[in-house]
Amino acid sequence: MNNQSGGSKSPSNIRDINTNPWFLHLIQIHDSAFPTGSFAHSFGMETYIQEDLIRNEDDLREFCEMYVRHNLASTDAILVKEAYELAGKFDKQGLIHLEKICHAIKLSPETRKGSAMMGRQFLHMVYPLHEEELLKFWYEQLKSKKIKGHYPVIYGIYTATLGVDLKMAVETFLYSSITALVQNAVRAVPLGQMSGVKTTFSLLPVIQETARRVMTLDLDDLDNNSIGLEIASMKHEFLHSRLFIS
Repeated sequence: MNNQSGGSKSPSNIRDINTNPWFLHLIQIHDSAFPTGSFAHSFGMETYIQEDLIRNEDDLREFCEMYVRHNLASTDAILVKEAYELAGKFDKQGLIHLEKICHAIKLSPETRKGSAMMGRQFLHMVYPLHEEELLKFWYEQLKSKKIKGHYPVIYGIYTATLGVDLKMAVETFLYSSITALVQNAVRAVPLGQMSGVKTTFSLLPVIQETARRVMTLDLDDLDNNSIGLEIASMKHEFLHSRLFIS
């Protein structure tokens, strides 16, 4: 019996919705199972939790919105954008200089360490997947300890290598940064999974708006003005008990 009618949606007559070759891989590298080590870092959020400043879903959303608008938007997201553009020009020395800026702008030792740890882990995971000269160069720089391997820089390089649209690269970086924080807060506060889902969903417009703003910025706009967050990050290593490295 033939169950297929003229209008059936069999695999043979469905067109691919998204033909970008990097689309599924972009989903893969942002999956919670992809081992970047983000589950081990709170980047100062754990201090806020232990000081009873993040107690519920509303507190978490307020913190995450601050983190996107006043931290990532003026530091790491700009670095992602700049790294992407330098990678497009194959400017190796420019990328090394950008890495040094990334390292210097992070005032808290734990934040510097966490950024470098995630970047190194990310590079070790994606390097074997592509035979790209720029990735090989960056991997060799890391092996010879000429760079620290900060995550925003390698993320910008890698998304440029994939051919991902620049604005999407910035958006996905912001999104992955926030989803990692939300999931860590769900464990640490603790909150229910539904609170985590609702918090992330409510922040999607903030992420999109922030990405549009970052597209208008450059290195001259770098500004580490999240003083409260920096202090929380510095205090974190002295907490009596910790779930996270940073």
